[in-house]
Amino acid sequence: MPKTSTESRAWIAEAIRRVDADANRSADTHLHVLPIPVPGIDLYLKDESVHPTGSLKHRLARSLFLYALCNGWIGPGSTVIEASSGSTAVSEAYFARLIGLPFVAVMPATTSREKIALIEFYGGRCHLVDDPGTVYDVARRLADETGGHYMDQFTYAERATDWRGNNNIAESIFEQMSAEPHPCPTWIVVSAGTGGTSATIGRFVRYRRFDTRIAVADPENSAFFGGWQTDRSDVTTGSPSRIEGIGRMRVEPSFVGGVIDDMLQVPDAASIATMRWVSGILGRPVGGSTGTNVWASLALIGDMRQAGEQGSVVTLLCDGGERYEHTYYDDAWLAEKGIDITPYAEALTEFSATGVLPPV
Repeated sequence: MPKTSTESRAWIAEAIRRVDADANRSADTHLHVLPIPVPGIDLYLKDESVHPTGSLKHRLARSLFLYALCNGWIGPGSTVIEASSGSTAVSEAYFARLIGLPFVAVMPATTSREKIALIEFYGGRCHLVDDPGTVYDVARRLADETGGHYMDQFTYAERATDWRGNNNIAESIFEQMSAEPHPCPTWIVVSAGTGGTSATIGRFVRYRRFDTRIAVADPENSAFFGGWQTDRSDVTTGSPSRIEGIGRMRVEPSFVGGVIDDMLQVPDAASIATMRWVSGILGRPVGGSTGTNVWASLALIGDMRQAGEQGSVVTLLCDGGERYEHTYYDDAWLAEKGIDITPYAEALTEFSATGVLPPV
């Protein structure tokens, strides 16, 4: 590997300054109380949709760029390549533009057109593939052909973030919960796209010796649940997740099953029904993965209620629903995909009235 020139070191220093300055200009994300009729148990949403690029992946993209810059993997003129289902690519396109680098996103052809438009808005280029399982190999090939750098979020997500603290999402949650009735959450519920968020929060909780348990909500057609149950990393599925941003056809290298206390499989219809239910409560649309998180949270709250426990549950509002206008919010799209959300919507209506989520 060639030595870094003085000019390249100066460029890297300026790029890191720009990324840090962007973080300094951004306030932390909000923690909302989601009102539920369950006495003694509180549910909170960590609203990651208010980041500059509109999703939880803004944190990951910032960490990945700093990691690559400090490792000397990208420099002046590097083309940055990423395999993504959309939101990470949106955020990485933003940071690539911030430091003046070209960006290419390799994504499934089924990615929402709203996400594609956002990537292009930030100056990125979208390379769409018909087979979602090929995104990794295509991204590596493009990086080789351009002499660029494949960012590889699915390998580096769990190591690019400082899980001990340093303003990561886990530290932020516990600071914001400090004045609440139950400041140490009974559960923190997240979903897995790379596994980086669950790894960061799970490690932080153990490092700080909190009693909080970590649950991962996994959608249909995702390998994570099966891999966690069998403690194997070679589990695969035959089709991709329909809930964009979470669920993978393979167990990604960044997924750390040892820091997870429980996993719950969530039907896609439940994710979408809950997404719409949460949107009605907040008065603004949220994305499908938020529905996955909240449905799993309500299931855990039901377990707490039956056990006579009181406490708090924190989960993530991963992104806004504007990115899914032509998919999850489109009844014709649901009918085309054979997704019937009616039973889950009815269950949520009953929960709103009684505080009990009936089986579906």
